[in-house]
Amino acid sequence: PDTNMTERFDCHYCKESLFGKKYILREDSPYCVKCYENLYSNTCEECKKPIGADCKDLSYKDRHWHETCFHCFQCKNSLVDKPFAAKEEHLLCTDCYSNEYSSKCNECKKTIMPGTRKMEYKGNSWHETCFICYRCQQPIGTKSFIPKDNQNFCVPCYEKQFAMQCVQCKKAITTGGVTYREQPWHKECFVCTGCKKQLSGQRFTSRDEFAYCLSCFCNLYAKKCAGCTNPISGLGGTKYISFEERQWHNDCFNCKKCSLSLVGRGFLTERDDILCPECGKDI
Repeated sequence: PDTNMTERFDCHYCKESLFGKKYILREDSPYCVKCYENLYSNTCEECKKPIGADCKDLSYKDRHWHETCFHCFQCKNSLVDKPFAAKEEHLLCTDCYSNEYSSKCNECKKTIMPGTRKMEYKGNSWHETCFICYRCQQPIGTKSFIPKDNQNFCVPCYEKQFAMQCVQCKKAITTGGVTYREQPWHKECFVCTGCKKQLSGQRFTSRDEFAYCLSCFCNLYAKKCAGCTNPISGLGGTKYISFEERQWHNDCFNCKKCSLSLVGRGFLTERDDILCPECGKDI
C-alpha cells in the first residue's frame, strides 16, 4: 500500500515541529517563538527585558523600547507618535526639553522651541520673528545690523539715526573713521591731496587746509638743501642751517674742500661754496 509522507515543518534552530504552532519567518527560515526571541529579540532600554515577538519594537539610534516603555524621562508621558528630543541618553518630550534646556527669547522672553529657527548674538537668542530693527521694526534676519545701547538696528536705520557723514563723500561712517580739523572722514576718503594715498595711521602735514603725505609735501613745498639738493622737511625735529636764503641739512653743512662739519663753527663763503676758516684763509 502507498504511504503518504507529510513534509516536515520544523523550527530552523531547535528542529521541533511547528505544525499547529505560532512561528516567525526570518530570512525565509521559520523559528518557533521561543527560539526567535532568544536569538533575535532586542532588549528594552527602559525595563531591560526582551521585546517579544508579539510586542511592538520602537527604536531610536540603535536603541529599543517596548511601546509602553517609550516615554519622557521627566514627566513619563508617552512619546509614541509624538516629537521628542534626546539629552544625555535620555528622551524628553518637547515641553520638558524646552523648560529644562531651551534658550529663552531675549525679546519676548518665551521659550525657543527645539527645531525652530533662532538668531544668536553675543550669548543672547531670539525667535527669528522677534529679531527686529528697533527703529523700523522689520525683521533683520541674516542681514547686517549694528548694536547700540542694547538695541539692534538695521544698517539703513542706524545710518539715518546715528552715523556721522564723511565730509568728503557725504556718506555715513558706520565703523572706524578719522577726525581731521574737527571733521569726520572715512579712512579710505582721508587721502593725500597730491598722491591720493590713505593718510590714516601715517605721518602727514597740511598746507592751506589740505593734507599731504610727507613725501608730497616735501616735493611740493619744502626748501631744498644747498648741499644735497634734497628737500628739507623741517618736520619731526629735523635740524637745518639757514644762511642768506639758503638752507642745509645739518649733515650737509660741511666745508666744500675738507668736508669738515661747520655746524656751530665759523665759516667763510666763496660764491656758492662754504669753507672752514682754514681752507678759506687763502681767499
